[in-house]
Amino acid sequence: MKISFAPPYIDQAVINEVMDTLTSGWITTGPKVAALEQQMKQLTASDAAICVNSWTSGAILMLKWFGVKAGDEVIIPAYTYCATALSVLHCGATPVIVDVDDECCISATAVAKAITPKTKAIIAVDIAGWPCDYEQLKTIINTPETKKLFVPESPKQQLLGRILLISDAAHSIGATINELPAAKYSDVSIFSFHAVKNVTTAEGGCICINLPANFNAADEYKYLKLYTLNGQTKDAFTKSNGGGWKYDILFMGLKINMPDICAAIGLGQLKNYDAQLLPMRKRVAAIYCDSFKAMDWFIEPALKNEQRESSYHLFALRIKGITEAQRDQIIDMIMAEGIMANVHFTPLPMLTLFKDLGYEISQYSSAYALYANEISLPIYPQLTDEQIDFIITTVINSVNAVLEVCKEPAKVEL
Repeated sequence: MKISFAPPYIDQAVINEVMDTLTSGWITTGPKVAALEQQMKQLTASDAAICVNSWTSGAILMLKWFGVKAGDEVIIPAYTYCATALSVLHCGATPVIVDVDDECCISATAVAKAITPKTKAIIAVDIAGWPCDYEQLKTIINTPETKKLFVPESPKQQLLGRILLISDAAHSIGATINELPAAKYSDVSIFSFHAVKNVTTAEGGCICINLPANFNAADEYKYLKLYTLNGQTKDAFTKSNGGGWKYDILFMGLKINMPDICAAIGLGQLKNYDAQLLPMRKRVAAIYCDSFKAMDWFIEPALKNEQRESSYHLFALRIKGITEAQRDQIIDMIMAEGIMANVHFTPLPMLTLFKDLGYEISQYSSAYALYANEISLPIYPQLTDEQIDFIITTVINSVNAVLEVCKEPAKVEL
């Protein structure tokens, strides 16, 4: 049996939206992008939503919008995809990498210790769809001591008057905190619509802002939209609809807009997300947990507690007491049966770029321990009961086989 890791969900609703775009004669940024932004604004209960061509572009944009530059510091977790750190580096700033807690969220204790007068932002990462404790992080950045350390050097920094809290929500569309969209709990949430995500536009992302009341959301939306189109005052869709050809360039923006042909895929998926797609993911996670809980090696992933609930983007299986090499062996056995598995993620200090910058994995013991025993299993709406059963049986057999070999006494040759 062949089981893909994360195929995109393409049904007739998605096909209809894409065909509508193709036959409309307009495929770049236009009405579909505007409609997707409106749906994201509603889904996340945010003040504004701005679609871009990737999560990475969105993060670079928001750091630049806030005035992050060379000499500044941005605190990020060791356990994340490289884009979190690359967005900081692309702004010329320094990623201050800290360890994570036992739920794979950025450690609030480590964050508090890492804050300096150079700190301009914190990017917390919702790994696998599990939202970080943003209430605790906000408490830290709003203490008088922390605010006193903050040195504003741009108009946006002066207006905010404290460290900017960004949610790397690449995995967490649909996640909740206190039964509200998790995006409500950070200043900025940036979502990914990459092909493997819960909602996809093939490639793309969306910035959702929930800034304090002294920011005007409509003005920020207008400014950020200009920023995604090179700082140009008039986009192509406006000009094509009688807006005239004349335009101006107000500032040095970026070219990171999302086209309508991509937005159409996301629109088709979002229509059924809350009612159908997200519950189907949750169902798969529940079956996995029910099946694995009898195994004494099973470490149940954080999916739901009294305050927070995941978006069920990944099922991060963790196996008690195994080494990184044993984890790799188990994955090889699973994949030999036709099941695609993955690992999320290799901690940043283990990657060549960051090792060359001086980061050492020995300083991030929690991140390494979580990485070493993690296997990401397929979890998506299209999985059939037969496929789920096959995955569960294969995983149990593979883990037990590796653990059983570990128990065997070493042979002594005479």
